[in-house]
Amino acid sequence: MRFPALAVVATLFGAGLAAPVAAQDLLEEYTAFIGPADLVNSKGKRLSQPWQILRQDRANFHKFGKGDPGDEWDSFFGDVKNRDAMEKMLMGGTMTKGARAAIVNGGAVVQAQIWGQGGVGSYISVDVFR
Repeated sequence: MRFPALAVVATLFGAGLAAPVAAQDLLEEYTAFIGPADLVNSKGKRLSQPWQILRQDRANFHKFGKGDPGDEWDSFFGDVKNRDAMEKMLMGGTMTKGARAAIVNGGAVVQAQIWGQGGVGSYISVDVFR
């Protein structure tokens, strides 16, 4: 018995076995040093999660004008709405357990790649260098 190719593809999509994946573009990347000011929020409370610290780093750089030596400018997180979405984007991205620990401990250099489509970020990949 022969099935038309279209019927097979439709069956696979309907069964959830295959789904079209939209290509993601590298929107931007930047390097930043995670310094002591990045480890605390604006009220002085110690941050405990890497996405909190990375967000604070970008807020310190863009909002407060307090970058660390080695911090690079990025246009993406200059927009407060994109900083607000950062946690979700980091959770959907890639970061090793070691990278998470290095960020929380501070003193790490991070390279972040922002992926998405049409200027809208979907996820962030983070690498750490010491």
